[in-house]
Amino acid sequence: MTASELISFARGAPSLDIVDVSGLKAAADAALTNDPGGALGYGTAIGYPPLRKYLAERHGVAEEQVLVTNGSMQADAFLFDELVKPGQPVIVERPTYDRTLLGLRQRDADVRPVSLAVDGIDVEELAGLLEGGLRPTFAHVIPNFQNPAGYTLSLAKRTRLLELAEQYDFVIFEDDPYVQIRFAGEPLPTMLELDEGRGRVVYASSFSKTVAPGVRVGYIVGPAELVAKVRVRATNTYISPNMFAQAVVHRFCVDGGLERSIATVNAALAERVQTLCDALSKHLPDAKFTAPEGGYFMWVELPEGVDVAKLLPAAEERGVTFVKGTDFLLDGGERTMRLAYSGVRADQIEEGVSRLADALASLA
Repeated sequence: MTASELISFARGAPSLDIVDVSGLKAAADAALTNDPGGALGYGTAIGYPPLRKYLAERHGVAEEQVLVTNGSMQADAFLFDELVKPGQPVIVERPTYDRTLLGLRQRDADVRPVSLAVDGIDVEELAGLLEGGLRPTFAHVIPNFQNPAGYTLSLAKRTRLLELAEQYDFVIFEDDPYVQIRFAGEPLPTMLELDEGRGRVVYASSFSKTVAPGVRVGYIVGPAELVAKVRVRATNTYISPNMFAQAVVHRFCVDGGLERSIATVNAALAERVQTLCDALSKHLPDAKFTAPEGGYFMWVELPEGVDVAKLLPAAEERGVTFVKGTDFLLDGGERTMRLAYSGVRADQIEEGVSRLADALASLA
């Protein structure tokens, strides 16, 4: 590897070597053989009906509660359009996904960040705000292997958040694209499951992280009345989503490709996380981080006095890049960064961290 080859810790996507290309070829062939009309026709805004049925069965809900979209970001956009009321408060984690902040601010939401700990959003800080009179429209939470921090919401906090939503009458938007990318620890029930049909939770997820980002297939699960409203928005936006991609994903799932793909991705990312932790301990011993149990991302806090706005160009001069922590916050985070290990091969990681260390030393 030469210094001119960019090592990118910036993009939250799997590297091509862990994408099941041959499995997707077979799924595409099967989709076109078994249902060419459904795969190649316009369809409707509900998405590809067999995939919608598959997802409804997987989540234990009626099909009317599911809508399949062009990626989960499209699902997020529709939900924000439906739920955000200009000037009204919306709870987010601090930090949270930068596109979430952008989408909410574009719709003039009153964004209220609540601190994020290793075990998830600070539910008692939120309880204090609610007791003080805050009445949010909804709370946006990424419960598993959160983007950007990599943290997971504990079972106790999931239960407490649902209690607060019931007590103070707000919706929980459970944004969960990483749920199946777990390579350590025990899986936790979703808040959608814990809600037991009370209608407090709107759930969104994606196949971008488990199958391939290029398929752009996501979905929402929620109360039938809300999903029907989102369906109208989807119809007016694109009539129908990408039926071919959804038909391929459906075949991939029902033919066993999804389980195989998840196993491949999780094994690879477990190795990458360990390699990244070892490299950080070796080359940046003063950095603070928590190894995630899954997902794509690690949040790293650098020593006092470091400014990531200066570190990033120095790093890119040395052939390595990352995303500044400030991108995921309304304020603060000047010495934090998000490292995405999903798109970096294991044999690139130590070299990438070494370049980061060299960039940091150049600022001293």
